[in-house]
Formats: sequence, structure tokens, C-alpha cells
Amino acid sequence: MRKIYLYIFIIAPLFIAACGGKDKKGKGANANNGTPQKQPPLSVEAMIVASSTLNAQIEIPGTILANESTEIHPESSGRLVLLNVKEGALVGKGTLLAKLYDGDMLAQLNSLNVQIKKAEVQLKIAQQSEDRSAKLLKIQGISQQDYDMSLLQVNNIMADINVLRAQQGVIKANMTKLNVYAPYSGKLGLKQVSPGAFVTPASIITTISQVNQLKIQFNIPEKYSAQVKKGQAVDFTIDGVNKSFTATVLATEDAVEADTRSLAVRAVITGNDPALVPGAFAKVKMVLGEDKDALLIPNDCVIPQGRKKMIFLARGNKALSTEITTGVRDSANIQVLTGIQQGDTVITSGLLFLKPNADIKISQIKAKTAE
Repeated sequence: MRKIYLYIFIIAPLFIAACGGKDKKGKGANANNGTPQKQPPLSVEAMIVASSTLNAQIEIPGTILANESTEIHPESSGRLVLLNVKEGALVGKGTLLAKLYDGDMLAQLNSLNVQIKKAEVQLKIAQQSEDRSAKLLKIQGISQQDYDMSLLQVNNIMADINVLRAQQGVIKANMTKLNVYAPYSGKLGLKQVSPGAFVTPASIITTISQVNQLKIQFNIPEKYSAQVKKGQAVDFTIDGVNKSFTATVLATEDAVEADTRSLAVRAVITGNDPALVPGAFAKVKMVLGEDKDALLIPNDCVIPQGRKKMIFLARGNKALSTEITTGVRDSANIQVLTGIQQGDTVITSGLLFLKPNADIKISQIKAKTAE
């Protein structure tokens, strides 16, 4: 009996503890499986979209160009015996810039001149002989064959003279290729060779540029190509100069570049400011037109998703994710072409924490107009 009481005394507390643990566990499970507490709405700021007048413009990189720019190469190979290149100097069209060695060609030309003079003497003698033969033939003093031989000699000598003169012309033409002239009036660049150097047609002697009239070239995105017109004014700035310059559109390329999907535009710069140097980088601002009903939102409102652009609109107390298409932008705002309309409420803050159809509470709201 004592053993039975002992077992009951030991087992009973364990049983009670086990039952109590199950009850607590069950209560905890009921608490966890119950309906979770609802999250409070996210406090956000928003703006009401309003149409406004927008002078649409784009800012794109450009490059200043000389009106004409040419690398000066010799037409022939040879040793440079004269170099008349004053770096940075202005020269006129036709100025002799360089000369290659022509001593061997002069020797060939002198040799041909001697041969031509000798042949001319022989021709004179042959013609006199032919005249006498013609007189003798009339009185039948010689045969027709003898006369033909004297006439043939005259013709052969004349042919030889023509060949020599042709060779003379070839040498003179080649000698002109040994001289390098300025193709137009302009400003010389730096010397790339020195007197005595052996040069080839691939060698660059110097460069020449027409800097009295400068141009600027830039590329605009394909979607704006139809808005560029000949005679249209553009403004641009360059680094280090605290003022703006003006240019007038001269022409555009006849096709859009397939690789960049952009159209090349070239404009003539107004005036001739010494601060403008060919090859300099420029920031071009081009006005594309005026839109009196433009819809603008802050740049920060747009959320890129792959190739799409999304924003959040406030609909009641919910955040609605909406796809948009955009137009031009500046440092603060971006134009919305489709996806919203005047009077819509666009969420402008808390975008990182928003999800579609999330509960929201607008803490501040204002109308947005173009600056």
C-alpha cells in the first residue's frame, strides 16, 4: 500500500503540470492563429496634377567644329627639303607649305629636253630630205618607194618627239606632287614632321582649319527629329566660359543612326568668339516648342520597372500603381504624356514603402505647376 501511495504522490504533480502546459500551449496557438492586427495606413504626401505652359527643351552634348578642317598629307613619297609651316599662323590659299626632293626628276627632265632638241634637229633634216625627194619624184628622178622611205623617216622622228614630250609631261606632273600647298585660307596647326624626314602619303605634315566661321554638331533623340527645322536657333555653353552662345541649324543628317537612334544636327555659330575652339565640348539647349497643357510631376515620383515607368496615384485611401509615358524633363520635373490627367492625385513621398493597393493617409497635398 505504501508503494501505491508513493507512486500516486509522484505521478499526480507531473500529470497536473502536463495538463497545465497543454492549456497554455493551446492558448498561445489560438492567439497566433487568430486574425492579425491591421497595420495603420502609411502617411504620405501628394500633389494634385494641374496643366501648365511648358517651353519644352532638351539639353544634349555637342562638339564645336571648324568650318573646314583638313590634314595636310604629301601626294608622293620622298625626303622633305622645305617645310614652310609656322604653327598657329594664318595662311592664304595656295601657300607653299612643304617641298620634297626633286633632284632626280629634274635630271630626267633635263635629259628629255636634250633628247627632244636632238630629235627636232633630226626632224628638220628629214623634212628637208623629204622635200627634195618630192621634187625628184615629180620629174621621176627617184622611185615612189624611195620617196616613201624619206616620208616614213619624217613621221618616225615626229612620233619619237611626241613620246619624249609625253614623258616630259608625266615628269612635270609628278614634280607638282612634290609640292604641298594650302588648299584654302585658314589657320595652321602643329608641325608633325621636320625637314629632312622621309614622308609618304600617309604622313601628316600639319593641319589647317577655317576658324573664321565655326559650326557645332550634336545628336538629338529620334523622337524629337521631326521638331528640328532649318534656321532654328539653339543656345549652348562651354566649360570655363560664363556666358551663352547662339547657333542656327544649318542641316540635319538624311537618316537616323541605327546604333544610337539619334539624328545628327549641324548648326552655324553666330559670331566669332575667340573662346570657341574647334573640338571643344558644348552643352546644347534646344527648345522643341511650347505646350500650353503640359502635365508635370517631380522626377522622384517616377519608379522605373524594366522598360516601364510607374507612379502611384491616390484613389480614396488606396495607392494605385499606374504606368505612364514621359516626355521632356529638367532637373526637377518630368512631362507625363499618358497615364494621368488633370486633377489626379500623385503620391510624392513614401514611395519606397508603398505597394499596390496599400492603405494610405495623405498628410499634405498641394497643386503642382510648371516652374
